[in-house]
Amino acid sequence: MLASCRSAARHWHKAAAVLPKAACLPGSSQAPFMAAIPRTTGARFPSGARGMAASAKPHGGKLVNLMVTDPKAKEDAIKKCNVAEFELSERQACDVELLSTGAFSPLDGFMNEDVWKHCLDEMRLKGSNVLFGLPVVLDTDRTDLVAGKTVALKFQGEVLATLEIESAWRPDKAYECDKSYGFTTLEHPGVRMISMERKSIYIGGKLTGLGTPKRVYPVLPPAALRETLPSTKDVVAFQCRNPIHRAHYELFIRALDAPNVEKGSVVLVHPTCGPTQEDDIDGVTRYLTYEVLKKELKDERVHWAYLPYSMHMAGPREAIQHMLIRKNYGCTHFIVGRDMAGCKSSLTGEDFYGQYDAQDMAKKHSKELDMQVVPSLDILYTAEAGYTTVDIAKEKGLKPVKLSGTEFRRRLRAGEEIPDWFAFKSVVEVLRKSV
Repeated sequence: MLASCRSAARHWHKAAAVLPKAACLPGSSQAPFMAAIPRTTGARFPSGARGMAASAKPHGGKLVNLMVTDPKAKEDAIKKCNVAEFELSERQACDVELLSTGAFSPLDGFMNEDVWKHCLDEMRLKGSNVLFGLPVVLDTDRTDLVAGKTVALKFQGEVLATLEIESAWRPDKAYECDKSYGFTTLEHPGVRMISMERKSIYIGGKLTGLGTPKRVYPVLPPAALRETLPSTKDVVAFQCRNPIHRAHYELFIRALDAPNVEKGSVVLVHPTCGPTQEDDIDGVTRYLTYEVLKKELKDERVHWAYLPYSMHMAGPREAIQHMLIRKNYGCTHFIVGRDMAGCKSSLTGEDFYGQYDAQDMAKKHSKELDMQVVPSLDILYTAEAGYTTVDIAKEKGLKPVKLSGTEFRRRLRAGEEIPDWFAFKSVVEVLRKSV
């Protein structure tokens, strides 16, 4: 599988790279930084002519909607509660929102113990056998939250949902970490989250959605976002959890030229803005960088939306989670980057997952998910030709130009110049204000 994945990626690298330079992007004051490649620049939808409402089938066959909008029905749901209210953490509030709006379809609530165990062991939902990357559970230390109780779930003073508790159990967290991440060491950020942040009891049951959190960034539920996407073209999802720099842009815009993507298709840049690993930039700052970049690019092929998802850094299994979520939002294709959702040891700095592990997992289950994989190009910036692929750079003897993440952060803090080929000026300005 690994060899075939690399072979396919190399084939696309060859097909997508051309040497002549292209014009600068808006806002760039430097010489051209991109190697020109055949792009779908002419395939833009005239105003009013676009076929709307994405037609991709939701995961499990039906888009779940647990939200109650009728005021009387909301009042009745809250009246059923027979135990003290539960205050959600930010991570938990993200899960409640994604369950309520159908992003986690076909789930209709937090997993019960038997479903949690089956998902860990088989990466599938018990009964339906539908593929599901990672468990979705609600943790607590409260011993009064037991089967038969109904509890109101609050976040920052607002009731977001009610949960009819069907099961409560004390999970084997070492087992959960081993199955979810393949590791049990605290050097892994996901293991630290489960073992140190999550409480000792999990509760599962059916959810009734009553509202969504008030956030700085706008969030469209799957049904609403689908209405903004074309129904007759491919929709290529790009997942990220960091500010978008020039290389990221190259990856997702060139994905529209992948051999398995129709001409005239669009890319949905769909960043996660919820909690992630400890040293990542906060979600609000990330959102602000996306907003300034959206204004700078002004590209009709690029759609933007924000996902209140809490990262696990689970590598291959999280790639499956991201794919099924984006399928529920109407996407037909998914860009899988090298070492997607990967992380490094907090002690040694070594990677927990191989560069192509996530791509291999995605390709293995692509047909079953009914979602095509677009492996990300292995690109770099060269002095002679701007951005091109690693293979072409080696063949032509082009000289790579590099700037490490550590050096980028140092320059950012010091107020020193950051080259246009590495980062968008508008993004840099936002980041400088946050350091």
